[in-house]
Amino acid sequence: GEDILTLHKNDFLAVPPGTPHAFAPAAGNLLLVGEPGVGKHAVAARRRLELLSEASTRIGTTLDVARTARELAEMAVPRLADYVTIDLPEAVLRGDEPTDPAKPLHRTVVHGIRGDCPFYPVGERVHLKPCTPQLRSLNGRRTVLEPDLRDAPGWVSQDPVAAQRILAHNVHSLIAVPLLARGIALGIASFYRARDPAPFGDDDRALAQELATRAAICIDNARRYTREHAMVLALQHSLLPQGFPEQNAVEVAHRYMPAESGVGGDWFDVIPLSSARVALVVGDVVGHGLHAAATMGRLRTAARNFAELDLPPDEVLTHLDNLVGRLDREEGGGDPGAGIPGIIGATCLYVIYDPTTQACTMARAGHPPPALVRPDGFVSFPELPAGPPLGLGGLPFETAEFLLPEGSQLVLYTDGLIEDRRRDFDTALEDLRRALSHPNRPPEDTCRAVLEAVVPGHPEDDIALLVARTHTLDRNRIATWDLPADPALVSSVRAAVTRRLAEWGLEETAFAAELLLSELVTNAIRYGSGPIQVRLLYDRALTCEVADTSSTSPHLRHAAATDEGGRGLFLVAQLSQSWGTRYTPEGKVIWAECALEVPGGKAGPAALRIDLDDIPAI
Repeated sequence: GEDILTLHKNDFLAVPPGTPHAFAPAAGNLLLVGEPGVGKHAVAARRRLELLSEASTRIGTTLDVARTARELAEMAVPRLADYVTIDLPEAVLRGDEPTDPAKPLHRTVVHGIRGDCPFYPVGERVHLKPCTPQLRSLNGRRTVLEPDLRDAPGWVSQDPVAAQRILAHNVHSLIAVPLLARGIALGIASFYRARDPAPFGDDDRALAQELATRAAICIDNARRYTREHAMVLALQHSLLPQGFPEQNAVEVAHRYMPAESGVGGDWFDVIPLSSARVALVVGDVVGHGLHAAATMGRLRTAARNFAELDLPPDEVLTHLDNLVGRLDREEGGGDPGAGIPGIIGATCLYVIYDPTTQACTMARAGHPPPALVRPDGFVSFPELPAGPPLGLGGLPFETAEFLLPEGSQLVLYTDGLIEDRRRDFDTALEDLRRALSHPNRPPEDTCRAVLEAVVPGHPEDDIALLVARTHTLDRNRIATWDLPADPALVSSVRAAVTRRLAEWGLEETAFAAELLLSELVTNAIRYGSGPIQVRLLYDRALTCEVADTSSTSPHLRHAAATDEGGRGLFLVAQLSQSWGTRYTPEGKVIWAECALEVPGGKAGPAALRIDLDDIPAI
């Protein structure tokens, strides 16, 4: 073998003249003693070690599959090869485990000392023939060395025309290395030599194999991350609204942008409520990953369920706060030993808009307040009681109410829009104000302008944006009657309702509305307390409301055949598409909605179809 002896000049001993193999030290401090040519081999070995050491820090700097593959090519050129091409299965690029790594291959990297060498371009599908060195290497899971490509018929037969163009660029030697990690073949890396007239040797093959092995581990890590990221993104997408229900209270537009570091727990929703009202919700679960996305879905579902109870915003947040605290206790309370992180840190903003009164009621739990844009373009950020984040428990939430002119815009967002460590908070708010200060702009245009002007260049947190432009229900579509608690007035209410429905062109709905209001008014007189108010709302549905000052709520029950009563609310349920109770500071409101349809399926007034066979005999 070739042994190397390294001496310092101060340690070099004087020997008599004529003694063989003794060399006086030159101006440098090192002296190599050994067989001829040992210095050249030592330098080459040292360079290989330096390359491998540098590769351990420069390959795998990101969790992006294509970027990691390119880092392998950048390390190899020009110290090992003059050109490098890397082909990966499309499944690997998606994050999946390839079932057949040989097809379909996707040209992922082309890198070299020049950009005009005619290899297959990046993005092209590569269909390799079985005789090619690359496919032999991939199928045999071994490194294949072709010292002279002019004498490699398998490589030439893949594409003779392209092969001749490549040879014309003095490319003459090839090493094909499979990218193997954890027993999985992830693709193939091809190393080409052009400038050095000497062909690749065994040392070059070993170095290429070592580089490819290290890169394959990093590529597999990136592939696994890509798969998990795609799974979390798909989960979150399925948990976010796929579309908003039809309603006339607000015109909405929305945007969602995941953070560069991973999917988080931001969410939003638009929930139709009784009496033509609508709820707007934006929330944020602190953190990223699968747990944050799953928690977001649970909170969004819970918020919709609490909204169905017709609760005011502060009570909805109280129920969500209790839910988050209970979930946190059940899942270990964020104890690392429990294996499941806690979810303390969730925030929420809940808004209810009533188009009949133009009143907007809102409450927040540690969430940024919304922006209010008046029809003239004036932007304000209302002072809302902050409220604690969800899950702390024991602290109250407060509501605030505003009157909004028709055409105002409510802009709800999560903190990822305005919080960025590279930008001052006040500067971000001012950018948001300028982006919103344009009168009479559709919500879609508002979303687009906000994203262009306010979103950070590299978002570190998720961003949810919800823009709602308010509308008002026409006063001519609202009818109200105030009554004393007198049973004799029920017939007069029925007559007044019939006349008003005739004015609206809803004669075919009059029968169901009369029965509904008769039952609701009679119940309010019998079991509630006066005064009583009857209200009709003509929107997408006909809503019949009866309000009184009592806080007792009726319950639906199924009367037996021999019972003399108990069928009133059953009639209400059969004649309406939905009904319920809403509590107010003055008492309660019992409401029922009658569906409206028109021939041809267009929205508008028409007949309500009632199947009297479904109504039991009384």
